[in-house]
Amino acid sequence: MKILHINTEKTWRGGEQQTLYLLQGLHARNITSHLICQPDSPMAQRAAEALLKVIPVAMHGEVDLRAACRMRSSIHKANYDIIHSHTSHAHTLAFAASAGTPVKRLVTRRVDFSIFRHSFLHLSGIKYRYLADFYVAISQKIKDVLIDDGIAAERIAVIHSGIDPGRFARADGKHLISEFDIKSDEKVVVNVAHLAGHKGQEYLVRAVSRVLAKIPKVRFFIVGEGELMTALKALANSRGISHNLVFTGFRHDVGAFYKIADLFVMSSVQEGLGTAVLDALALGKPVVATKTGGIPEMISDGVNGRLVKPADSVALADGIVDLLSQADRAKQMGARAKKEVVEKFSTDAMVDAYIEVYQRMLSGV
Repeated sequence: MKILHINTEKTWRGGEQQTLYLLQGLHARNITSHLICQPDSPMAQRAAEALLKVIPVAMHGEVDLRAACRMRSSIHKANYDIIHSHTSHAHTLAFAASAGTPVKRLVTRRVDFSIFRHSFLHLSGIKYRYLADFYVAISQKIKDVLIDDGIAAERIAVIHSGIDPGRFARADGKHLISEFDIKSDEKVVVNVAHLAGHKGQEYLVRAVSRVLAKIPKVRFFIVGEGELMTALKALANSRGISHNLVFTGFRHDVGAFYKIADLFVMSSVQEGLGTAVLDALALGKPVVATKTGGIPEMISDGVNGRLVKPADSVALADGIVDLLSQADRAKQMGARAKKEVVEKFSTDAMVDAYIEVYQRMLSGV
């Protein structure tokens, strides 16, 4: 079995981490897997550091015929059995590169919005119905959306994203205490996500004042970068909460923020699954998250975390206050969640599930 993976992203986010986890797992199982990705990208660098076969190809959009031709040359040379696309642009490029060849085409879908959301003349319907043989949705919610958009259920498998439970086990957050002058009597609330509209940080910023009115000694950290950084900072400044709310930008020490957190918050209005939540749960951290996308597949409200209405800053604030004010209950939820994450959302479980899909595609079942 020979798999060619394609990831077109130039930045490093959750999808790229999942691509790397899968490649490493397949390599460990002696399954030939090569990666086409952007030259000098974090994906290329980290895959090379993991001693994986990387084929750098500059890809400019999903209708880049030069890139497709280079991919096609690689396909002919290596005789791959399956092309596995990990991004939307890779989906189209993979078809252009492999049309007329016997190679099978697989696409992983990581977002829970309709395929027609930005579709010109509903051309995405053609792309998703005819330009791939099979799909993997990272949550049941995403599968439901694909089915509603006209993709046959038998062409879609659900494989939850996996995490390495020990990824941040050795992280140390002591340096953050001095860097941000965090007092011993202050609670720490952390959000880790790209700063984009669907991540809902606007509602988290608006929730901060309500939380502080009830629990004054709380520090909030939004860890990540993105196109909404300037707008979110302006919103925080207008509400006079800049001391209590810190935008850290991109950090290499993300694990340290998880370690110092009393509570993790995911404020998304749309979310395929949310591996940042899994990372928090794997460390036994209490979580307040929105009831959207695949998040309810990880969290049961009141059992291993709190779920609140999305796009609702009042509901989000009340959920945060609830767990911050009930430390023992929150701790019990975190411990329960940690056990479930190890059992259900490991990288090994994810890799084994993908292998089953590959075998199914090649056997024609």
